[in-house]
Amino acid sequence: MIDIHPDGARHAVIWLHGLGDSGAGLAPLVEALALPSALPIRHLLPDAPERPITINMGHKMRGWYDIKGFERPEDRADETEVRAACRQIATLLAQLEQEGFAPERVVIAGFSQGGVIASFTALRHPAPLAGLLCMSTYLAAPDALLAELSDGARSLPICYMHGIYDDVVHLSMGWDARQRLEAAGLAPQWHEYPMRHEICRPQLGDIRVWLLACFAP
Repeated sequence: MIDIHPDGARHAVIWLHGLGDSGAGLAPLVEALALPSALPIRHLLPDAPERPITINMGHKMRGWYDIKGFERPEDRADETEVRAACRQIATLLAQLEQEGFAPERVVIAGFSQGGVIASFTALRHPAPLAGLLCMSTYLAAPDALLAELSDGARSLPICYMHGIYDDVVHLSMGWDARQRLEAAGLAPQWHEYPMRHEICRPQLGDIRVWLLACFAP
């Protein structure tokens, strides 16, 4: 795990990478945000474990969970492994709290698979977090959301970002997540970009503005 911990940091962001990537793969994003030094923020970029991925012929790569297929939600995200990954991130949140980073000062952010884990964790975390940022992603076990949504998540600042031409996680999956969150009484921000399954430069400015709003006094 990469842990960028500037002196005086009182806020933190947990960044969760996509399938086949690593925490190091998101480090350039953190640098490109050029967040102000006057607001020191700790950035934690954990690595998913290596595991066989069914859609990749069972080859091992870093992944938060297995993907068995693309047609059904239960195949797209192995729920048992999703829940195990979320316990890992919940443990990290607990460690941060022990180090003085209260939940309301922590944002969870994720891209693709990482966004699935970010949303699953934040929407069920008992204490209110500073925010949830989901990029090019979808919901795991979507039908369980209403029953499992925590009281702490009901006022959670949420931002969803998706590429119009995403051919890995279709835009409709992002729309479905947004609609389910709104049906649950949440109010996610929504941004679309003329891109595929990636992070584009105009998106960086929107992420920066949103993060700073989450950490505003």
